[in-house]
Amino acid sequence: MRASGTGMLLLAALLGAHSAPGVAQDEARQGERLRAILGDYHRLPIENPWHEGTISIRDGPQRLLLQWTNKAGVSWDLTPDLEKGVLLTGASNPYYETGAREFELDVRDGEVVGFWFNNEHYVREGAEVVHQLADGLHTYIIASLQEAPAEFGYGVSFYTRVWPLLEAPLAGFQIGLPSTWIIPENRTFMEPLCPPGTVARDNWDERGPYYRDVFQTIEGGPGFWVSTQFPSAIPKYRINGVPSGYNFQVSSPGGWGFGDIAPMSDDQVGIAQLSNRVVIPPDGLTFTGPLDDTFLGYAWMALPLTRPKPTLVGPTGDQSWTLFLATNTFHGPVAFFVPETWSRLSRTYPTIDGRGLDSRPGVMGGGGMEVAAVPQFRAKDAEGRTYSRIPRLVFPVDDDGRTILLQDVTLYSKETLHQSVASWVDGGDIPKGTIGETGAYHPPLTTGPPTYRQAGQPISGVERVVEPEILVDGDSQAFALRWVDPKDQGVFPEYFREGDDAMVPVSAADVPAETDLASQRFRPAANDGRSYSSPDAPGTRWTTPGPARGPFTAVLEDGSEITYSWYRFADQPSLQTQGWTQEEKERVQALVEAMHRDWPADRHCLPPPTHGSLVEIDGALLLTPPEGLEVGYVPIVTSQRGETEE
Repeated sequence: MRASGTGMLLLAALLGAHSAPGVAQDEARQGERLRAILGDYHRLPIENPWHEGTISIRDGPQRLLLQWTNKAGVSWDLTPDLEKGVLLTGASNPYYETGAREFELDVRDGEVVGFWFNNEHYVREGAEVVHQLADGLHTYIIASLQEAPAEFGYGVSFYTRVWPLLEAPLAGFQIGLPSTWIIPENRTFMEPLCPPGTVARDNWDERGPYYRDVFQTIEGGPGFWVSTQFPSAIPKYRINGVPSGYNFQVSSPGGWGFGDIAPMSDDQVGIAQLSNRVVIPPDGLTFTGPLDDTFLGYAWMALPLTRPKPTLVGPTGDQSWTLFLATNTFHGPVAFFVPETWSRLSRTYPTIDGRGLDSRPGVMGGGGMEVAAVPQFRAKDAEGRTYSRIPRLVFPVDDDGRTILLQDVTLYSKETLHQSVASWVDGGDIPKGTIGETGAYHPPLTTGPPTYRQAGQPISGVERVVEPEILVDGDSQAFALRWVDPKDQGVFPEYFREGDDAMVPVSAADVPAETDLASQRFRPAANDGRSYSSPDAPGTRWTTPGPARGPFTAVLEDGSEITYSWYRFADQPSLQTQGWTQEEKERVQALVEAMHRDWPADRHCLPPPTHGSLVEIDGALLLTPPEGLEVGYVPIVTSQRGETEE
């Protein structure tokens, strides 16, 4: 938890925060004032020498400079920032470039009992606290799609539930709400798709020898992520594409990776903004309430917006995988992956020419929730038996005792939209831009009991509380959770007891008082996220050719402020690094201008959901183009920052 007001006053007093600058202090006096922080700390479990260390006063002229030294002998500087309750690390911290740049002090009852660093809790020696640990819950709650006929690989749509799992955002918490993933169809290709030098090829032997499911993917969806800079109790929607065996992930127009605040390099960007009515922040699309029975509809459709390029090095197909959204206040295409995103890897690895998502139909994965990072408290009772507690996870429940997670999954062939767009690109009439039943296939869904784990231990008995199931209503199917016990409806097990070979859910009343688990408070997510910012130097993709108008600002539901500018579609940053000729740019520019004229944002692009209503997108993200830029211009976020940042 954050340092309390009382704790901050204590620290300020001990550290001499109000002393006049430049007053000489001898080592004894300085040591006395720093005693609130100095000492030995450790992380649990202690797995290596990096998990134990000491905060000491650093030798040198700077008055309030401290030092962390771990038992591996690695040290880095720490500078107290009392107003924020943190110790800022120096650049010699090995985790500095990944964003872990501070020790966040844990102050309880006026005493420093530990700190948080890199989403891990370190406790001061002798402090009597219940440790907050990682890995409180891990599982995949999945509905599988029956293998579809090969022709239905040119699009997928569905409606996914959007709701707040938690009362307030927590640090170290990551759960993806129901979504799907798409990989290129390479089921009969018998060569490694990932070359040496990719993360997947060099580290994930279990995915070999062909690496089909980690070669390229379109992922993303609504959820909560550890890498979110501006946390919210309401989930956000993030785009995510993996074009190169998990070497990097492409997540927003303009060019940010998934959760990375630094812009991507020019040879990695690959998402083009298409809509002139909704803007996409790098930290994710935000929504507004109420969120009682609300669903987000979205589709990924392979559209031939560009022409194939049979070049000698790295041929590129014509498929632009395009994201369509269906919400209460916006409908239509939002952005697309530029085909070169997927073909770029083959330029140095010709084995995979024509094997990426720019050329191949997609294979749609099942729909499900990925429970990736959930914190926990663990403690022992008087008899030495371990108990644990995870955050309270709450699910919306209907009158039948069910939580519908995902519904109306539909796959599409070229007949649905691909062929009509191809005809239009070749000079025919523009299609309506709607996704209907022509060329559609509703794949049967199946599910089974998830495998739950906590800190490497299996969890048994969750099926007595909640079970996944498939609901069938004609052609419509829904993936749902059925709550078994009426008294526990909508609340996932929160407390667990160690059994002979597994952790077992128990009620709060069955947890011994001496564990002190009930009084613990999980660490809240920091609300002082670091900025996403783009360089403004001449000659960058952001400035050359540069925007037509702006900048403008908007404050989002998560409290962050975005700055955006209006670019001519063909001049947006991500299209300046793809090697497109001016003729290619102008050709697609003309298509986008036609879309802006003829595809209104209030025309429903998907059939309505079978159950529930549509979620409402954050009104600050819905834009009206400036006068004179109504057609052919798109908004691009150039920075996102906290409101209080200077």
